[in-house]
Amino acid sequence: MTDITPFLKDLLTAPGLSGYEDPVAEIISAKWKPLVHEINRGRLGSLHGLRRGTGTSPRPSVLVAAHMDAIGLMITGSTDGFLRLTQVGGVDPRVLPGTLITVYATGAGGRLPIPGVVVQPHFHLLPPEIGTGPVPLEYLFVDTGLPPRRVADLVHVGDVVSYAQPPIELSGETIAGHTLDNRASVAALTVCLEELQSRPHVWDVWAVATTQEEIGMIGATGSTFELHPTIAIAVDVTFAKGPGASDWQTSPLGKGPTLCMGPNIHPALHKAMKDLADRLEIPYGLEYAPRHTGTDSYAMQVVTEGVPTLVVGIPLRYMHTPVEVVAIKDIQRAGRLLAEFIAGLTADFVEKIVWDD
Repeated sequence: MTDITPFLKDLLTAPGLSGYEDPVAEIISAKWKPLVHEINRGRLGSLHGLRRGTGTSPRPSVLVAAHMDAIGLMITGSTDGFLRLTQVGGVDPRVLPGTLITVYATGAGGRLPIPGVVVQPHFHLLPPEIGTGPVPLEYLFVDTGLPPRRVADLVHVGDVVSYAQPPIELSGETIAGHTLDNRASVAALTVCLEELQSRPHVWDVWAVATTQEEIGMIGATGSTFELHPTIAIAVDVTFAKGPGASDWQTSPLGKGPTLCMGPNIHPALHKAMKDLADRLEIPYGLEYAPRHTGTDSYAMQVVTEGVPTLVVGIPLRYMHTPVEVVAIKDIQRAGRLLAEFIAGLTADFVEKIVWDD
């Protein structure tokens, strides 16, 4: 199994906010082209890679989705050269002050990357009702170091802002960085494709890096409608155990991927994946979602007449911050488990699954 870390670092240095995924899509496309038979972009920008199966045509197909978009910020205006912000996706303003960012300025005729930092005024200069607590987003600014006139020339309202914290390899074979939600899962799907190079599979496989998951699972909806898979698997991050997060809603870091249970998950697919992991002695955790999972699986499940879905999770600490943390071996194990599951799909598999299995 090849080391996925260099590719993951490439993903973590690329911008790609929801609706603006082109930079990271280009990196993924270059990596996937040798691993699939066909590759294209869907109408909503999702990247579709097809590996044809060996079964008799027409073959059943499995869609494996990992969203490639990221949360971030957008410029709403400026005051004396200091840029005001709003959020793209679920940004927690408490983590923003002091954060390194990149503004992609369109005033230069393209998307000129301008480095900056998110700053907050001293609490003495803020409205009294804010006190000394977390400062709301509307009172935060970006300081680029440029004079006001230059900022006005370069930066326009609507320009997007990405985190710029470089990825850091920590001890214990872990890595920290922004947008590991969900570039970690893109890396796991890539591991799966690499494993399938030496594993025959009856079914067609659609590897899909979806767009706009963070603002409503939009890309997955369009791709599932277009590709019409027989079954679908969403690969996404889930909450790992850490400071203040140690109850049943979290999973240990470095102890394998999670298999989700709940109404968003087809029970027969869950059982098949769980039984396979047990046979292969691949460690995993069980995750519980009493409502829909908040992943692409919900979008895929309800398209057309309905698609049986499954969710594989990668434990992640400090979700939606610039310093998310994952274990590399959880990514590797998730990718291997996906490949083994796909390789084991028989031509009549879907005829054997029932909802109350």
